[in-house]
Amino acid sequence: MQHSSKIHNVRYELRGPILQAAKKMEAEGQRILKMNLGDTAPFGLQAPESIVKDMIHHIRGAQGYSDSKGIPSARTAISQYYQTRGLMQIGVDDIFVGNGVSELISMTLQAFLENDDEVLIPAPDYPLWTASVTLSGGKPVHYLCDEDNQWWPDMADVEAKITDRTRAIVIINPNNPTGAVYPRHILEQFARLARKHSLVLFSDEIYEKILYGDVEHIHTASIAKDICCLTFSGLSKAYRMPGYRAGWVALTGPRAATAAYRETLELLASLRLCANVPSQHAIQTSLGGHQSIDELIRPGGRLREQRDLAHRLLNEIPGVSCTRADGALYLFPKLDRKLYPFSSDEKFVLDLLEEQKILVSHGTAFNWPDPDHFRFVILPSTTDIEEAVRRIAAFLAVRRHAAGTAGVEGTPADADAAADTLADSRV
Repeated sequence: MQHSSKIHNVRYELRGPILQAAKKMEAEGQRILKMNLGDTAPFGLQAPESIVKDMIHHIRGAQGYSDSKGIPSARTAISQYYQTRGLMQIGVDDIFVGNGVSELISMTLQAFLENDDEVLIPAPDYPLWTASVTLSGGKPVHYLCDEDNQWWPDMADVEAKITDRTRAIVIINPNNPTGAVYPRHILEQFARLARKHSLVLFSDEIYEKILYGDVEHIHTASIAKDICCLTFSGLSKAYRMPGYRAGWVALTGPRAATAAYRETLELLASLRLCANVPSQHAIQTSLGGHQSIDELIRPGGRLREQRDLAHRLLNEIPGVSCTRADGALYLFPKLDRKLYPFSSDEKFVLDLLEEQKILVSHGTAFNWPDPDHFRFVILPSTTDIEEAVRRIAAFLAVRRHAAGTAGVEGTPADADAAADTLADSRV
């Protein structure tokens, strides 16, 4: 059997060859320090007990199919949640529940795109968006986010890449992998471009509750009430239940303009019968109950402390700079190409894995154009973060020495000792 030609340009390197290499090393008995995926479960960040109990309570009544759009209690809770945040136009009929946001991204794009339609996607991005546009017959076009301006989108670049084939703009806010949270004026500019060019907005807001400091998350749909907008969110991150696969999309904008599209979404939702029914029963309890994520992101909270520590230690490595994340679960550090002239960031990550037994994700996997970034997950404990940065520092110190550049001098063993000193400076 031969694979479909639709797959030719599809990539999802977060679970690609480097992860397979790590699994092979683990099978050989080596312990890998994993800083690569945003799965909360392996790091002891578990779903709130009240939500788990509520799912168990409903499990016997969740054995059959549900309505293809989702059970009424879940969709009502989602609608009411958005209404409390000023989105009064979102009603129960505007909600589609899915097996996580991932399924809904694919479904909504399949219902929308014709072959060769262009969709603007941020660089860096969450690569599922790029892959799903391609699988739906569309053409992903990446607009740049500006690292020197808090990783906010370069709006001049966004507009420059709009053509007569452009149909939509994807907004990932808070962003994965940079952790950027977009202010009102950025969202207003997106809305103006959508109005000007008759574009649809796809707003991925799965990290909307994971915010640090005084930053505010603003729903794109609240800025663009007159525009066709799809808002994606779910329980995976804020409620620490990625394996339960509970996500949703809310469709807003002029009803006359979205009527045919809504019918197509209902058709595709029906073809997959329904979303996981037991996990749908977690939605009402999650959105209406105690928001335990607040305890993790406030000063002194686990996620806040881990973000602060990782940000500080990474910036202490010579030739590494890292913009502080205002949201989400990641940092996206940059390597100085003069000190570290890696021609392939994938090889950098693979060498780091083989030599230091630490797994991170390379920046080009997120459709960043240059091989000079990597994604660092802040979910592990402070002890593991300290150890991970120590190993990265040791690896890079050896590379600086080998390249004969300014930095740690002497033998590789000397470089390791210097890296140890750097990591010990955390206190």
